[in-house]
Amino acid sequence: MQRPRRNRRTAAIRGMIRETVLTPSDLVLPMFVHEEPEDVEIASMPGVTRWSVDGLVAAAGEARALGVPAVVVFPKIAENLKTPDAAECANDDGLVPRAVRAIKSAHPELCVITDVALDPYNSDGHDGVVGTGPDGRTDVLNDATVEILCRQARCHARAGADIVAPSDMMDGRVAAIRSALDAEGHTHVSILSYAAKYASAFYGPFRGALDSAPKAGDKATYQMDPANAREAVRECLLDAAEGADMLMVKPAGMYLDVIGRARAATTLPVAAYQVSGEYLMMKSAAAGGWLDERRCVMESLIAIKRAGSDMILTYYAAQAARWLAEES
Repeated sequence: MQRPRRNRRTAAIRGMIRETVLTPSDLVLPMFVHEEPEDVEIASMPGVTRWSVDGLVAAAGEARALGVPAVVVFPKIAENLKTPDAAECANDDGLVPRAVRAIKSAHPELCVITDVALDPYNSDGHDGVVGTGPDGRTDVLNDATVEILCRQARCHARAGADIVAPSDMMDGRVAAIRSALDAEGHTHVSILSYAAKYASAFYGPFRGALDSAPKAGDKATYQMDPANAREAVRECLLDAAEGADMLMVKPAGMYLDVIGRARAATTLPVAAYQVSGEYLMMKSAAAGGWLDERRCVMESLIAIKRAGSDMILTYYAAQAARWLAEES
């Protein structure tokens, strides 16, 4: 008689045959920064802070000390700097370049990733420039947006970003950004493409953190339909062919099957983003006493890695690293 339980009899046996192992080096910490001198807890994301530049540098150093190898920087841009053409996104003295330079100066060994998209800077709140499309309808203009994204990526590279991460879902932007970076001598800067970013309802708390919700309409014309999985494979293969160094699936928890499909379709590293809504569900349920936060978080991260992700962006990165240290 087969008795699979023999392999689960003791902690030592379970540990020896464990198929998926999570370590701090699998984790990336998303961080929010603003121009203000004070660090402020984000109301829509309890336990997550919108940092001053100095606070960001200190918190990034703490994450690195815990074994988290990388952070990704998201800016809350002052309202008076938001314009229809999102020009502030390519300002070499802007918030993100200053934050990147500060982090790299204090922690040169820390990998710094920057978000390349226009929604924090765009007065329309969209990931691209809003205008009249070729069919006469108001839409996010693909090619005009890509030109600006190239300027933004070069700006971040000049500041010292190790990886730029276009999250806009415009067609052809990976090839254009690769060409723009190489032409300026940034051949060492990697591209982490948000290849399969879905038009998800789970982004709400994040948009509250950055005040970046669209002023009109939604993002369904450029972000993916949650019903589609084969399309995600197509997007991943296109971005790989255009020169992406790594591919992203976002969100993570509701799209484990898509992570698995991406992993099977490419040899490139696959990242997944455990987004703000996923974070808030666990945080809120734990605060109400309904879930064991630590166990649920670790189970969710193991699931994302088990599905095929090499890198996990999660607001729990630093806390998960602490928990892992306690278990070792």
